[in-house]
Amino acid sequence: MTAHNELAAALREQRAHLVQRELLLDTVMQNSPVALVLVDANDRIAYANIASRHLLSEGRSLHGLRFRDALIQAPPALQGAAAEQGDSLFSTEIEGVEETFHLSQRAFILQGRTFRLFLLKRLTRELSRQEVSTWKKLIRVLSHELNNSLGPLSSLAHSGAEIARRADYAALPAVFSAIAERAEHLHQFVGGYATFAKLPAPRPQTVPWQQFVADLKGQQTLACLEPLPAQPGWFDRVQVEQALINLLKNAHEASAAPAEVELLIVCAGGAQRIEVRDRGSGMSQTVLAQALLPFYSTKRSGTGLGLALAREIAEAHGGRIQLANREGGGLSVALDLPCSPPDADATVAS
Repeated sequence: MTAHNELAAALREQRAHLVQRELLLDTVMQNSPVALVLVDANDRIAYANIASRHLLSEGRSLHGLRFRDALIQAPPALQGAAAEQGDSLFSTEIEGVEETFHLSQRAFILQGRTFRLFLLKRLTRELSRQEVSTWKKLIRVLSHELNNSLGPLSSLAHSGAEIARRADYAALPAVFSAIAERAEHLHQFVGGYATFAKLPAPRPQTVPWQQFVADLKGQQTLACLEPLPAQPGWFDRVQVEQALINLLKNAHEASAAPAEVELLIVCAGGAQRIEVRDRGSGMSQTVLAQALLPFYSTKRSGTGLGLALAREIAEAHGGRIQLANREGGGLSVALDLPCSPPDADATVAS
């Protein structure tokens, strides 16, 4: 009886502890700014926090309602995002204000029953902060690079005027050559930013892999891993070639030997992967998380546009770019592109 009483007391204590934890968890979820909706296999809402009630039903309870009925009053952009099976980012107007949301949805089993969890996070304020931060960084990069070129140009112009005044004409060609070199550098720098900002919509075409790789080898040293796919590629040849040239340049800067830079091309499952590998030092997790952001660079003289441009090109084709550290050292950068023509209405975000 003593053992039975001790067991009963322990069970009561554990139950009280679980109830307290459930109350704490419910309080956190109810007061979270992220809208949370839990839907069962019959499309009935089993749980909805305060944020989701305000977003979908003007604060009224959603428990027991069909999720599709709760979405009737929601903006069309939210309805479309909820109908998809994966995560999505969309913008819609809420009370006359343009808002950006991220919708995440996951399926899982709880107590033997299937549920789907929808998490809707408002990103407008965070995106505004990131936009301001990006503009500030862009202005700093542009100011730094312009000053690096305009300073020497001003000095060379002054020196040229002084040389001309002394009638030392033999030294003038060297001054003009230096001015032309700095002007060309500035032109290339500004042109790089203009290319990134005004990337046109891709024009995919059939691309034979043998000729494509041969053209790349004519511009960059690489070791192509055989065999090449028998099925030809389908993409905008000029854009993808430019993206790969940037990736190959990065790989050569990271690797000690040119032979360590490898190109792998695989076509399978309706997708084509073009992967550039090196044997450099790889990237830290912090750098991996930010490497694809425009203007982010760990190089002293880098502009931070190479990987960002490759990302824009991949996404314009309806694909994506992936970065990963390799076992044994080095980095792998892969362009995953669909094998079918992209949507004709696809546009590139500037």
